Amino acid sequence: MNRLDRKQMAARVAQDIPEGAYVNLGIGLPTMIANFLPADREILLQSENGLLGMGPAPSPGDEDWELINAGKQAVTLLAGGSFFHHGDSFAMMRGGHIDICVLGAFQVSILGDIANWHSGAPGAIPAVGGAMDLAIGAKQTFVMMDLLTKQGQSKLVPSCSLPLTGLGCVSRLYTDVAVFNLGPEGVRVVETVDGVTIDMLRNLTGIALVSQ
Repeated sequence: MNRLDRKQMAARVAQDIPEGAYVNLGIGLPTMIANFLPADREILLQSENGLLGMGPAPSPGDEDWELINAGKQAVTLLAGGSFFHHGDSFAMMRGGHIDICVLGAFQVSILGDIANWHSGAPGAIPAVGGAMDLAIGAKQTFVMMDLLTKQGQSKLVPSCSLPLTGLGCVSRLYTDVAVFNLGPEGVRVVETVDGVTIDMLRNLTGIALVSQ
């Protein structure tokens, strides 16, 4: 089955971020989106450790380790960018000042619930970070993840079995095989990778998916 690689997934999400949006990119896969934002759009990236106006990743050898994102990756700062106290950053997130956050996840339910801070594996280190604040504080919450686990189980599920991060907050799910909208009317397939059909997705997920 055809799948998008991680760069292609990041580029796909970047297409849907509109001009003028204030956006937070979660740790992991979502941080790659910064490298694919359209050059003709002004999009302001915020990081929970206190940055606004982040640019793409620096070229190898040009890293300034005084400038990092929440995942401790080196970043750049665009002209007009700023950095500020961690508490002020969380006030932005909790106060509804972020238009879109893009998070990774272990599971997303058909109701838009998200589980992304604990894998459930014995000995796994919990990593809540700012995900709970973002999930309910951002005006829109998107998730970017592979559709299946390494064991072949769907991460889009009827109900999350892992510890929850937020309830009913995810409106769009970007995966390596399809893009889904989540809402009261059910899970709608927005688009699929070439060669992937809705019936294939229904078999993979066990969910009664609806075409857009």
